[in-house]
Amino acid sequence: MTRKQFKAESKRLLEMMINSIYTQKEIFLRELISNASDAIDKMYYKALTDEAINFDKDSYYIKVAADKEKRILKISDTGIGMTKEELEINLGTIAKSGSLAFKNENELKDGHDIIGQFGVGFYSAFMVADEVTVTSKAISTNEAFKWESDGADGYTLESAEKESFGTEIVLKIKENSEDENYDEYLEDYRLKAIIKKYSDFIRYPIKMELTEKRLKEGSESEWEEYTDVQTINSMVPIWRKNRNELTTEDYENFYKEKHYGFDKPLKHLHISVDGAVRYNAILYIPENIPFDFYTKEYEKGLELYSNGVLIMNKCADLLPDHFSFVKGMVDSEDLSLNISREILQHDRQLKLIAKNIKSKIKSQLQSLLKDEREKYEQFYQSFGRQLKYGVYTDFGSNKDALQDLLMFYSSKEKKMVTLAEYVSRMTDDQKYIYYASGETNERIEKLPQMELVSDKGYEVLYFTEDIDEFAIKMLATYNEKEFKSISSGDLGLEEDSQSEQTEEKDHKELFEAMKKILVDKVKDVRVSKRLKSHPVCIATDGEVTIEMEKILQAMPDNQNIKADKVLELNTNHDVFTSLKNAFETDQEKLSLYTKLLYSQALLIEGLPLQDPVDFTNDMCKIMI
Repeated sequence: MTRKQFKAESKRLLEMMINSIYTQKEIFLRELISNASDAIDKMYYKALTDEAINFDKDSYYIKVAADKEKRILKISDTGIGMTKEELEINLGTIAKSGSLAFKNENELKDGHDIIGQFGVGFYSAFMVADEVTVTSKAISTNEAFKWESDGADGYTLESAEKESFGTEIVLKIKENSEDENYDEYLEDYRLKAIIKKYSDFIRYPIKMELTEKRLKEGSESEWEEYTDVQTINSMVPIWRKNRNELTTEDYENFYKEKHYGFDKPLKHLHISVDGAVRYNAILYIPENIPFDFYTKEYEKGLELYSNGVLIMNKCADLLPDHFSFVKGMVDSEDLSLNISREILQHDRQLKLIAKNIKSKIKSQLQSLLKDEREKYEQFYQSFGRQLKYGVYTDFGSNKDALQDLLMFYSSKEKKMVTLAEYVSRMTDDQKYIYYASGETNERIEKLPQMELVSDKGYEVLYFTEDIDEFAIKMLATYNEKEFKSISSGDLGLEEDSQSEQTEEKDHKELFEAMKKILVDKVKDVRVSKRLKSHPVCIATDGEVTIEMEKILQAMPDNQNIKADKVLELNTNHDVFTSLKNAFETDQEKLSLYTKLLYSQALLIEGLPLQDPVDFTNDMCKIMI
């Protein structure tokens, strides 16, 4: 028996395979099972052209067995097998893919496809094994051969005994080290978990001999061990079944089996595309928000399969951020994989799938909004915030696609409404879409600024989330209607009359005096056109509103950005009479009144007082 050496470049590649290409050692089992599946597929294709081969699917399977004492793991199949020459070519030359050669030489039919492309997956076995032995008997010959290697030092190839055709791979599992626990690859429960994770939808049975305990017949307390051969994988994936054969319960069970969430999905979407790029997908809109959804720890993405083999647990490139709440999987035969079959090349196929999925999700949400309003509102309560982030981020590139999915609470309808519904109720004389911002709907309703807009009979949208105003500023308009905060300096409700201009002029000296008292706190003091029963309020000039100031100030890296505040006074209120009298007779009292009114306006807006002690002292002065 002569030991043969790998070629120098193959030796370097093998060392790289063991140490660099694969990020997770458990991947080795996926690769060996995929190779076994390919071997059975080749039998299927041979049977199509060779009448002497009877392809009885029940006779073809993959078997995984572990022997803890001997530290042996076996993976065997009843596939086409390999001749001596094929063993030499496929295993003696690293990166020589027998599967790819077979695929190129044969026309694949009936939706089957060979998994292997690169001829490197087999060598992942050396990540967990000190020694690998392959015994194979090809369907075309009565001879069997054994290929054996302990890694980069080379391999031996000799005749062997094997009763049936197919291939058996024996791994001598490494001893544990300080950093690695190799024992786990000899545990039935761990092997079963890896198979379910990566190879659950291989089309042939993957069998394991499992030892379990059960109560002895006729006994209530005595247990006995029994060994049973079980099929571990599901084989036929749900996404390849006809939609007409599946029930809502089937989809919900799949959702649970894949651990997409602990809730029930609110809606599912089953996609089958056979065009420029072929893929199947099952997507879910969850009912409840994951506990870590708005944290850095949350990972978006869909499970990605290639021919039923799991390639990635979370393929983030398949989902835009604003649809990151979607769960599910995608399976495609057309993806360009890299050598480790772990990471996708950023190719045209992936982008086409992602674009199509984004369109499908949007259509599903629109349908939910139109036909199942209650369900949509339930969804929006959990994930509406993410849609608003989608409007705001990426410089508003997604705002047109998402604007019709947005909802806000309406002052008139007393429920959530869409922008389209708001605009449909606008009167001919209404110039703007009005909104108000605050911590809660109840607080917004009590804002002094609501008085004039409400008296005009105009509907107001309530913004209670920190992202709301930022998203609307990015949106700017809807259906050619501009958004306007009820705290804006100009509400566009009426033009200044001559009497108002005169009133502003008459009180100019008082307002200038108050501005000096509130120096660096307000931009201006002026007559209010929006107040009726309240004495004072704060309006803003410019793009930054009061609510935006609160949010920006709360950020760790805030740059002390503040709104340009304007103190507006109701000249018809009794308080204003007191202000005028103080201005004429007592400047100290004017200063006291001015500071108190400003503090009152801040508290109404939910803004903090710069000096609460000073405020309480001023209150005491009023009472003395």
